[in-house]
Amino acid sequence: MFQGSLVAIVTPMFGDGSLDISSLNALIEFHIDQGSDGIVIVGTTGESPTVNFEEHCLLIETAVKQVNGRVPVIAGTGANSTEEAIVLTQKAKSLGSDACLLVTPYYNKPTQEGLYQHFKAVADAVDIPQILYNVPGRTGCDLTNDTVLRLAAHKNIVGIKDATGGIERGTDLLLRVPQDFSVYSGDDASALALMLLGGRGVISVTANVTPKLMHEMCVSAIGGDVSTARSINAKLFALHQKLFIEANPIPVKWVLAEMGLIETGIRLPMVNLSVEYHDVLRKSAKVAGIL
Repeated sequence: MFQGSLVAIVTPMFGDGSLDISSLNALIEFHIDQGSDGIVIVGTTGESPTVNFEEHCLLIETAVKQVNGRVPVIAGTGANSTEEAIVLTQKAKSLGSDACLLVTPYYNKPTQEGLYQHFKAVADAVDIPQILYNVPGRTGCDLTNDTVLRLAAHKNIVGIKDATGGIERGTDLLLRVPQDFSVYSGDDASALALMLLGGRGVISVTANVTPKLMHEMCVSAIGGDVSTARSINAKLFALHQKLFIEANPIPVKWVLAEMGLIETGIRLPMVNLSVEYHDVLRKSAKVAGIL
């Protein structure tokens, strides 16, 4: 259903931290024009932890309207409260999202049975395609492959964003999940390897600044053109690394501002990129041909 370069789009903000909806619409047009295969709105890169409920819904509504069916819109609706995740997922469906992305409950450290019951409850409550999101480095909560396999049996749970970066783990998952269950990379640096092993694409931070190249790399990798995919990935690899030189989305928002696509606004407790990293990121961006 969803394949290729799915951009985990930033949430543009003014200098005071308020939402810049006009720039979000322009960014969406930029991505569609440059070939992004889908828009993932209000994920980690979209600063979901610091937007309130009304803003969260506004961002989803804005993306759905601006995209207007041209590519899929996947809404981040995860929460560490099952009830809240259900409410957000219901709202995303009512606003016209094509699917939802649900991060593992953070901070409260549920057991694997708790994780299974959490995701099952959301999937039972809302009839919309749902993609699990495992990023233990940020959440302190790890969804094991065995639990993913249990959840893959649910008709509404259609895939997982695996942001562990572990190729051995990703390979094990790809070998065991049903054929109609999609595995997406959530780690740009290892995305090529996962796609060559059978992954359906990447939910990407790097795609924010290099959408055309990320799309082309995904097309090549999924299509089996290893040589072209490797060549593109080589241009992007420094960005894959340096866009995480400080916590995401600090670096990627800085690069987008340097490109003139957004203002420098970011919401506390995130702050703008430290000056010491400006030249490092500029060099990486120049290798990719964007600055």
